[in-house]
Amino acid sequence: MRKLNIAIIGLGNIGSYLFKYLNDNKKILTEKNNCLPVIKYVSAKNKKRKRHIKIKKKQWLKNYLDSTKLDDVDLIIELIGGAEGPAKKLVFNALKNGKHVVTANKALIAKYGDQLSRIAEKNKVNLEFEASVCGGVPIIRSLKEGLIANKIFKIYGIFNGTSNYILSTMDKKNKNFNDVLSDAKRLGYAESNPSADLNGDDVSSKLKILSSLCFNSFLNNKIYVEGIKNIDKTDIDNANQLGYKIKLLAFAELINKEIYQRVHPTLIKKDSYVASIDGVLNAVIIDGQPLGQSIIQGEGAGPAATTSALVSDISSILRGNIKFPFSLSSKKRKKLKFQNIDNRFFSAYLRFEVVDKPGVLSKITNIFSKNKVSIKRLIQNPDKLRKSSSIIIITHDAKDIALNKILKEVSRKNFIRLKPKLIRIDDN
Repeated sequence: MRKLNIAIIGLGNIGSYLFKYLNDNKKILTEKNNCLPVIKYVSAKNKKRKRHIKIKKKQWLKNYLDSTKLDDVDLIIELIGGAEGPAKKLVFNALKNGKHVVTANKALIAKYGDQLSRIAEKNKVNLEFEASVCGGVPIIRSLKEGLIANKIFKIYGIFNGTSNYILSTMDKKNKNFNDVLSDAKRLGYAESNPSADLNGDDVSSKLKILSSLCFNSFLNNKIYVEGIKNIDKTDIDNANQLGYKIKLLAFAELINKEIYQRVHPTLIKKDSYVASIDGVLNAVIIDGQPLGQSIIQGEGAGPAATTSALVSDISSILRGNIKFPFSLSSKKRKKLKFQNIDNRFFSAYLRFEVVDKPGVLSKITNIFSKNKVSIKRLIQNPDKLRKSSSIIIITHDAKDIALNKILKEVSRKNFIRLKPKLIRIDDN
């Protein structure tokens, strides 16, 4: 029986869960893959931490980088995290020394994936990263294998469980942003520092990876990114009244041989499929030919979902397949044009909190007219006690640059009480 010697580097919640899973399921994994997975070594920053797993003394490595040099290591599983520092050193050294690598590190792949794939190809080893995008949703293997016959034009969806939990809970439980964020931390859905989830960086890294796989292109940093920190309960309520839900969506689209990548809160119709995805679930929608539209949804994070993805990658290596990390050889991947979204057309929701006095509404609508943006719907909610008014405007399709110009122009007026809001609308 062939065997594959594994080193797990990083023993947090996911590393510990994976260690236990591989030990408990060694027999079935061996039978399914015709190769025995052996956890030869482990390494962690804090050896003394309580982990509820039995690690033999001889399995511990004092220096995690030794795993990249030892002859009795075939596969290194990197679960350290972060685009720089130890994770970067480990993965670069492992591939250079002819070791297979499995990682859940989206930040590392989004930043250095092109360089790492060249090293993996040169040394004829695998670099697998299914667990880096959407946890247990098998989107990367689907793009590489299951959907290989399809020319993909668009990929979009909900790629972050933390932000989706916050937005859907604000809606369903009638709570404000900060209260829901506190709940998410307590329940383990949000990190103690959740900034990457809230500002869209987490989704941005995932989208770059998926975009590259969909369009056979190199990774590209031209991407519009906006998080959910400015969404409040009033926006959620307004969306409901207008027949929409607010979701943090990611889009990568191939239009006239140019790629547009964007991440931002989006108003979507209440009866659409994506609007029904609540809590920490993720959903990925792929549009391509000849299949048409394909949808995959599932748990986006957590030890169980991530282990599911890691074991999928480990099994691929157990079977002895050497594959290009991004489906195509680096020599065949394309340098496509990536564009910003300034000249893309969007319908949008704009909200202005203003002093309630005559002439304010006409001044705002004049600015729309001057920028050649037509108004589809207008709602005015006056508050007599506070002598203020909330003006909500839904536009017809207009250039993104024009919508943002309106926002800046109106925000400078002395009748504005709060910073104006702009949320793009997706009616598909």
